[in-house]
Amino acid sequence: MNLELALRMCEAAMRQARREGALISVAVVDEGGHLVAFQRMDGAQIAGPALAPGKAYTAVAHRMPTADLARLARPGGELYGLAAGDRYVCLGGGIPLAEPRPGRGVMGAVGVSGGTVPQDVACAEAAAALWEGE
Repeated sequence: MNLELALRMCEAAMRQARREGALISVAVVDEGGHLVAFQRMDGAQIAGPALAPGKAYTAVAHRMPTADLARLARPGGELYGLAAGDRYVCLGGGIPLAEPRPGRGVMGAVGVSGGTVPQDVACAEAAAALWEGE
């Protein structure tokens, strides 16, 4: 993960948000969950600066999309209570970025917040598509 790619990923997420009619915040983190890039669209909700990086951190920490993790963290789920911490956000919109070479694992993640869950997921997927194309 590098700054140039992370910024392009933010732009891709915001382009998708405009198509979706959403106002979002987007964060890209490296393999350690450290913030590399963040952007917030004008008028986006105030929770986005906390939720987008949280979704990205959660996706990289658990090596799975937060939409999948949300199902596991519901009452009765295998990971119920996971979202009780201050950095975990178990809502759709976080996507891990896998290393294209086998055996390298997850190299970062993108997190999006501000739209509906399907809009956040679509925006995160648009950003992740740039990673996959590298």
